[in-house]
Amino acid sequence: MRYFSTRDPQKTPLSFEEALLGGLAPDGGLYLPEAIPRLSGPWRRAASLAELGVEVLKGWLQDPPLAELEPLVREALDFPAPLVRLEEGLYVLELFHGPTLSFKDFGARTMARLMQHFLRKRGERRIILVATSGDTGSAVADGFAGQENIEVVLLYPKGLVSEVQERQLIVKRPGVRTFAVEGTFDDCQRLVKSAFTDPELKHLPLSSANSINIGRLLPQALYYLWAAAQGHLEAANFCVPSGNLGNLTGGVLAALMGLRVPRFLAAHNANPYFPDFLAGRAEPFRFPPTVPTLSNAMDVGAPSNFERLYHLLGPERLREWVWGTTVSDPATLERMQRTYEQYGYLACPHTAVGLEAVHRYRMYTGDPTPIVALSTAHPAKFPDAVRKALGIEPPQEARLEALKDRPVQVEPLPPRLEALKARLL
Repeated sequence: MRYFSTRDPQKTPLSFEEALLGGLAPDGGLYLPEAIPRLSGPWRRAASLAELGVEVLKGWLQDPPLAELEPLVREALDFPAPLVRLEEGLYVLELFHGPTLSFKDFGARTMARLMQHFLRKRGERRIILVATSGDTGSAVADGFAGQENIEVVLLYPKGLVSEVQERQLIVKRPGVRTFAVEGTFDDCQRLVKSAFTDPELKHLPLSSANSINIGRLLPQALYYLWAAAQGHLEAANFCVPSGNLGNLTGGVLAALMGLRVPRFLAAHNANPYFPDFLAGRAEPFRFPPTVPTLSNAMDVGAPSNFERLYHLLGPERLREWVWGTTVSDPATLERMQRTYEQYGYLACPHTAVGLEAVHRYRMYTGDPTPIVALSTAHPAKFPDAVRKALGIEPPQEARLEALKDRPVQVEPLPPRLEALKARLL
């Protein structure tokens, strides 16, 4: 299995190891596989997500060998991802049972261990430079903290993440340095991308753990398969709360491997670029500014993985396969309330954006295909939104409560490349 940059017309092949450790391609592009391996073997009969992961990932990776890949994946994916049935034909896949209570734990923990494997073999180190709109940063910090040969530099938009998310980001961890950027997530993402291509930083061993890194996406493809296996679903539509489009790209990879997904639903908050593109109202790569919302982890005006999806599928197939909608904050709060009243199910704002998209899709299309809505974060991470929607306190979560007594470490950073370069150098 070889990989190439989306911006390389020659499709110069690299190994997974090179793509993983490089993060962003030198030309600024994102890595894609030359071909998609087809599903084979008894993946539907797997007893756990980790067992399924070993079976599927061995088709993507020549290294680590199976004997080393298996314990690595089992250690990374040692938490559940239950499929909850809300009603006939409607399921929620809970992806928030990992250490930081977010779906980002799947990719971050697996990627950290894969990187460690290759760096140990090479005798090298890496500086992981990552931008976060909320949950990515804490998952990366937790997944990579204390890994030998790896340091982490986190950038997050000051004042634009929830209080709980910020606490998760700034808790002091070995080998992790956190910066509060005076700007938006798009500023953070721009700084990261610029750092990778800046000639003055070329000597630094930079890599990425954002979903711009192919190593983040492969583990995310696994839980789509796990949902189908748990629910004995021969075919299902998937509704994906979307921001930077990495989660959706993981689902597309699972479908290209052979999972039957007639339609993807891209559920966005008030940041409308991708739904507008799907509807023919926006030009490719003409991104608007970011809009802050209650579902802040999806506050992305310029989604990086649009480039991957555009090159992987092309505009026509992308518009045929993916249905998109934007959900306002009032509609998000109303869907949280209705979901709780109808099913007794407490959804975080991001999950509520997805459930509102499910409601609209069925109303507009009448499509009877079963739908799996991805629940991307624990509602306890968003107490203000829960109070506003339902007038109740979210259930306490021990892993969040424990953070209150831990020391923190955070530094301010202007949204300028020169300021970041000074810190890195």
